[in-house]
Amino acid sequence: MGLLTRDEYAAIAAGLTLPTGAFIDGSYRPAISGKTFATRNPATGETLAEIAACGAEDVELAVTKARAAFDDGRWSRLHPSERKDVLIRFARLVSRNARELAVMESLESGKTIFDCETVDLPETIHCLKWHAEAIDKIYDQVAPASDDHIAMVLREPIGVVGLVLPWNFPLLMLAWKIGPALAAGCSVIVKPAEETSLTALRVAELAQEAGLPRGVLNVLPGGGPEVGEPLGRHMDVDMVSFTGSTVTGKRFLSYSAESNAKEVVLEMGGKNPAIVMDDAENLDRVAAHVVQGAFWNMGENCSATSRLIVHRDVREALLSRIEAHAREWVVGDPLDPQTRIGALVSEGHFAKVCGYLDQAETILLGGTADKGFVEPTVVALPGNDHPLAREEIFGPVLSVIEVATFDEAIAVANDTDYGLCAALFTANAKRAIRGARMLRAGTVTVNSFGEGDISTPFGGYKQSGFGGRDNGLHAHDQYTQLKTIWLDLADDADEAVD
Repeated sequence: MGLLTRDEYAAIAAGLTLPTGAFIDGSYRPAISGKTFATRNPATGETLAEIAACGAEDVELAVTKARAAFDDGRWSRLHPSERKDVLIRFARLVSRNARELAVMESLESGKTIFDCETVDLPETIHCLKWHAEAIDKIYDQVAPASDDHIAMVLREPIGVVGLVLPWNFPLLMLAWKIGPALAAGCSVIVKPAEETSLTALRVAELAQEAGLPRGVLNVLPGGGPEVGEPLGRHMDVDMVSFTGSTVTGKRFLSYSAESNAKEVVLEMGGKNPAIVMDDAENLDRVAAHVVQGAFWNMGENCSATSRLIVHRDVREALLSRIEAHAREWVVGDPLDPQTRIGALVSEGHFAKVCGYLDQAETILLGGTADKGFVEPTVVALPGNDHPLAREEIFGPVLSVIEVATFDEAIAVANDTDYGLCAALFTANAKRAIRGARMLRAGTVTVNSFGEGDISTPFGGYKQSGFGGRDNGLHAHDQYTQLKTIWLDLADDADEAVD
């Protein structure tokens, strides 16, 4: 399915019916308090809709319905093949409504329609299908035991889980979480980011249409203190999976400790390095990868390449190629398929990124910011101690740090509070493997920018992550409990003789 014109996307946008209620127990409903909040188009400032602003009482209702659904087995005890069939139908419905969802996502988040159509929706659909297909292919185990015993190790769904989403990839992060959680048999309560609630609400409706039983998937829009914290503290929530900032993620550890010691999985920030050594091949290709990593999704990406650690012998040659590639990244209307850099998600976030630009002393490229839009920017830094080298900017800003040796490059790369992703560009295979082993990051790419794919676990070291991984079969682990069943087969008569 090819891309449309800007006018065609605008026509689709004008005809959208936007969901406005919370989705609880199989239907939309207003917040119990009657409160609403405005969700806005960050590219224009226009109010798109007034959405139910949920609170603690809505969390209580959703948890009650999710618990009832889990305990009566309408989903948790359904045969794995039946759960698979429902989730396959669900993925097909998302696919049939992909264009509507892409436009909705672009309008609310400021993401380019190009990315929504070519990356976010295809990967969302693939993620849901992949986890659905895995349901009846994950086997339990029989442990070695004596001739008089059988020891079975079983996976069971963990129960009621809270899924707290970020605003940078609303649909894709929703799929990363509900895919394995629903596949495992859990009942889920999704708290979308306040800035980006629309697509999660619409997807819940599609899941219901696909045959997901009521109460199994609930979506509660609202603020962090009003929804996220009550969810994190609820005594009947068994587990929380959170993706977002490190500051907010740490709070869920406190909520857990102060309530029922629920399991917590955190996927948080990053200050990801791309190391380019003096023997890197094809600097033009290297530059294209660095630019993609730094500016994709406006740099609003936890795995964005935000630090370029480059050997001094290739610095100037690489920077000239980066400048050439960066100029191809057009800033503008997110609904124009030619646009590669859309609007930052909110006025508050725009102000934050502008604050970092004000601290830049040597701007090599870009640096212009206006009315929610920031052009691709490259900044030279004197070292790794500058705030632009240490703090997560979450905007289209690439910081350049020069090094003289391989060991210095690795040391600078690891000198961070984070450890989500890293990239290493070198033609020396032995150096590539050594460097990949030495880099303290959950995903290391060699001679490319990337995050792996749906089959590889995604998460970080240090303050980038805690408790588990998204993607791959490993993602199913966080939504299950392990149970040992020990069967004694000894003959009672034999025991009596003994």
